Amino acid sequence: MALSRFWLVIILGSITYILALLWSGNYYSIEFAVNGKKDDPIIKKEVYLSSLPQAIQDTLIKTKDGRYLIGKDSLYILDNSVVKICIGKQATDGILPTAKNTIFDLLLPLIAYLSFFCGILQLLIDSGASQRLAKLLSPIFIKVFPEIPKDHPSISYMMLNFAANFLGLDSAATPFGLKAMESLQEINPDKDRASNSQIMFMCLHAAGLTLIPTSIIGYRAAQHVANPADVMLPCIITSFVGTIAALIIVGIRQRINLLNITLVTSIGVVVGIITGLLFYITNLDLISRSHFTGNLSNILLLGIIFIILAYSFLREKRFTDQGKNIFNSFVEGAYDGLKTGRTIFPYILGMLVAISLFRNSGVFEILAGLLAKGFLAIGVSKEIVDALPIAILRPFNAAGSRGFLIDAMRTYGADSFTGRLACVFQCAAETTFYVIAVYFGSIKVKNTRYTLGTMLLVDLICVFAAIFLCLLFF
Repeated sequence: MALSRFWLVIILGSITYILALLWSGNYYSIEFAVNGKKDDPIIKKEVYLSSLPQAIQDTLIKTKDGRYLIGKDSLYILDNSVVKICIGKQATDGILPTAKNTIFDLLLPLIAYLSFFCGILQLLIDSGASQRLAKLLSPIFIKVFPEIPKDHPSISYMMLNFAANFLGLDSAATPFGLKAMESLQEINPDKDRASNSQIMFMCLHAAGLTLIPTSIIGYRAAQHVANPADVMLPCIITSFVGTIAALIIVGIRQRINLLNITLVTSIGVVVGIITGLLFYITNLDLISRSHFTGNLSNILLLGIIFIILAYSFLREKRFTDQGKNIFNSFVEGAYDGLKTGRTIFPYILGMLVAISLFRNSGVFEILAGLLAKGFLAIGVSKEIVDALPIAILRPFNAAGSRGFLIDAMRTYGADSFTGRLACVFQCAAETTFYVIAVYFGSIKVKNTRYTLGTMLLVDLICVFAAIFLCLLFF
């Protein structure tokens, strides 16, 4: 319900604001909101070439492409005898390019990932490995998910999702997570309403405990910094703080005993693993560190696939007893992944179109600017304020916040406090609205209850943790 209202408010508010600016004369054309593409110049007015100063006329006529840039954002474009005067660039694609790109740039790759990993997960099911894994992990998971029956298959799917997030494998995490939500839906007594277990899983998933922030390291390496991995420790700690915050907030809401010895010991083991790996990684030189972190995730992913396939081969008779073979089982799972992709497409499309209007209308920039002024007024450092747009946009759109991140590193320097803080912001938060739309959309849950509020609160906690840790480290 909360997500539905938010979606409506974003679309209706953005369209109203765009039309108001057009009516007041602040916009010459609003075609950019419908057909424009990201970084396209925004037309402020059109004039005849003859009405411009002679110097500008001469320059436009002499240029090969009929373009003349004055300053950083004032662009004159000659089209026959008419000159388009543009100021600024479009924040993101308009609604029609967004709809098109959602299919080609997002949905098709996502369906490919879903099909492959759902095929692998079907082998996990048919071979009996999921039951064995669930039985092994049940003593821990039933403490956090008391409504899940012991040895339920959803436990193994959630574990694989958490492991993929832990290793920075987003392409694998989503299929595992969707399979977990589907499995949890089977034991949900009210199919239209999110269960406690689904809410807990979603919030822990969104917190995204990460060991190897490969994408952040890659962005920093592209800026030719001396040590691309120097934000690794703050990223890991911030994501761990977010995970613990999600566990505590949802645990209190669901009246779960979080102080039992099994759960505390399990958290201690995770902390020990993170500490040990961090100690090892931080003692490597730059080349060795990059080599180790780059290979670890991929080795473990290939290892998971190898173990599932090898176990399936050893249990081939089990497939025969079900009237299947290993490859047919994989194809069956892949086909289910294809159907899941078709199911979630409308939810993704609706959310991304809303975000497109929100960005292009300028409402986001207004809100971000007001927040920045508020923080400056209470004495928050400008270095922190300059990185806040990434933290504000991240719950809405990963690509948009990534664009802000790269711009921040270029503008303020990748090794500046702002550049590093922006990296931690990008790593330690999730695209909350997108994730809710995809995960709950895949199982057609209409009432997500307090999921959205909790996930946004965890995002906020991560923002404060990121600021504190960057102040501590840098």
